[in-house]
Amino acid sequence: MYTGALEAGGTKMVCAVFDEKANLIKEKSFPTKTPDETIPGLIEFFKDEKVDALGIGCFGPIDLDKSSDTYGYITSTPKTAWRNFNMVGAFKDALGVPIGFDTDVNGSALGEHTFGIGRGVDNLVYITIGTGIGIGVINDGKLLHGGMHPEGGHIMLTKHSKDDFECICPYHKSCFEGLASGPAIEKRWGKKGQELSGRDEVWQLEADYIAKAIFNYTAVLSPQMIILGGGVMHQKQLFPMIREAFVKRNNGYIRNRYTDDPDNYIVCQSLDDKQGILGAFRLGMDALEGQ
Repeated sequence: MYTGALEAGGTKMVCAVFDEKANLIKEKSFPTKTPDETIPGLIEFFKDEKVDALGIGCFGPIDLDKSSDTYGYITSTPKTAWRNFNMVGAFKDALGVPIGFDTDVNGSALGEHTFGIGRGVDNLVYITIGTGIGIGVINDGKLLHGGMHPEGGHIMLTKHSKDDFECICPYHKSCFEGLASGPAIEKRWGKKGQELSGRDEVWQLEADYIAKAIFNYTAVLSPQMIILGGGVMHQKQLFPMIREAFVKRNNGYIRNRYTDDPDNYIVCQSLDDKQGILGAFRLGMDALEGQ
């Protein structure tokens, strides 16, 4: 029995096939172009591998309400070619197999919860910081949904007193993604993050914004662990800065055995950037078991 996994990102689509023991059988990446250009190649890949189910972790926002007429659609994405595209329908019609569907960052949260550092942790927040910022939430052992899904990259943050940078989000004037994503770093400093590794002022400011967001998630969701992933978090020097800034922001207010141990509360992703595709595999397995 083979389960397909699709990590549908804004830049590339990663397709993989796993056996029932989570052994990777085959993997291939496709550039994310328009649906007409991209989807046929993905369908052909999974058809050729004769998958029994498919899990999709998709960039969003997406409609996860199964009672909705647009369940399985990509909705108000800034990628206009994909706006209102029926992602689940395209694969269900072509493959005729059970489809698991969620956000890409929820997929990453699920991957870490199932296979990684979050295994056995019933309440966690996974934050991806890269081209965009998003969060996935495991609450009481299950992915958190509601009207749609968490959109934690767009929480409002108070700007640093010495930061005169204009938020790059087209929707908001002071949100986490618009102030601290990879493109925000590049626009603020004039270089990509990997070219700024030695500039302490870049990462102190970044750490301050990340710590503010983590405090907000901690106050609202009370997780037992915060996992950080995404391209920006390849800057390993950020982790001690973020922990120190979080302790200062918290100021002794939220006290429990998790927050009192910031080294084990705020941690790095543990699956070598495979958490997303592994989470998509788990979504597919769950869909197969739940049919």
